[in-house]
Amino acid sequence: MVFPQPIKDAPLPIARWLWTVAAMVVGIVVIGGITRLTESGVSITEWKPVTGALPPLSEADWQMEFAKYQATPQYQLINGPAGMTLATYKAIFFWEWFHRLLARSIGMVFALPLLWFWIKDRIPQGYKPRLLALLALGALQGAVGWWMVKSGIAQDVKVSHVRLAVHLSVALFTLAGLVWTALDLQALARGQARSRLTGMAMLALAMLAVQLVWGALLAGLRAGHVSNTWPLMFGHIWPGATYTDQTLLAAITSDPAIVHFLHRWWAWAVVAVLVVMARRLKRIGARPASIAIHSAFGTQVLLGIATVMSGVVIWIAVLHQLTGALLLVATVWGAHGLGAPRRGVRT
Repeated sequence: MVFPQPIKDAPLPIARWLWTVAAMVVGIVVIGGITRLTESGVSITEWKPVTGALPPLSEADWQMEFAKYQATPQYQLINGPAGMTLATYKAIFFWEWFHRLLARSIGMVFALPLLWFWIKDRIPQGYKPRLLALLALGALQGAVGWWMVKSGIAQDVKVSHVRLAVHLSVALFTLAGLVWTALDLQALARGQARSRLTGMAMLALAMLAVQLVWGALLAGLRAGHVSNTWPLMFGHIWPGATYTDQTLLAAITSDPAIVHFLHRWWAWAVVAVLVVMARRLKRIGARPASIAIHSAFGTQVLLGIATVMSGVVIWIAVLHQLTGALLLVATVWGAHGLGAPRRGVRT
């Protein structure tokens, strides 16, 4: 009797593991949003990859951490004069500590299963470089996160909005890579070839990426507070510049009013492209992805308007950031569907 050879490749288990990591990345994007909105990012002034996993455990430890924070411009110029107490400091410390703890957890949840799948030779051919690249992106994200925090410890009362945008962009790029790879592995388990990036998909993802970067710049500049009316700003479509005599690059990346304006109106260009993309998906039979895209961008637009008109209420702003991450997931899903091999259908 001839017994079939066991199949070592494990595309479905690896795909499920990547979806788990992707969900954790969405979670850390949300916690990162809370950390920004509560001005907690500078509360921990040192990066201790191992010992920093534990919060202060005694009153003396808390006083020591608080003393380090009191040396920052944020405390000296804003929170100190406002009368910040140790209890208030503990509240902002929590969000930054939790953000870092979740980052460490994501690193472990990615690295340890990857090592196991690698040792057991369960990774399908051609996927090892991609998984290593995702691991490298995770390490890069940690470095970028500390680079961002450093800008607020000694240089300013807040972290650099440009560094914050880079930090969020790396996280979202990693999320997109996790989702695309998981979808490829699910297709492999069904005996299908990998998807390719079509022109429509690249256009949609590029336009969405620009919108997400502008959203990060807006958050870093606190530009959501520039105007609490919609669709007009200060009674006009065009709000005018906050500063004079600035270069075009400075205006579109660092002027609060202009960044706010661009984030508002570029959104509609993104919506138009996503509508076209979703209709193509429906036409080729990928209706669930089409529904996901429509639902995500519709919710995102409404939450964006609500964030502005509420004066940036924290829970609404956090939901806006969460939905932005989910919109990216839906768009990557749609892009993958458009690029899936099929006969007789043009995408």
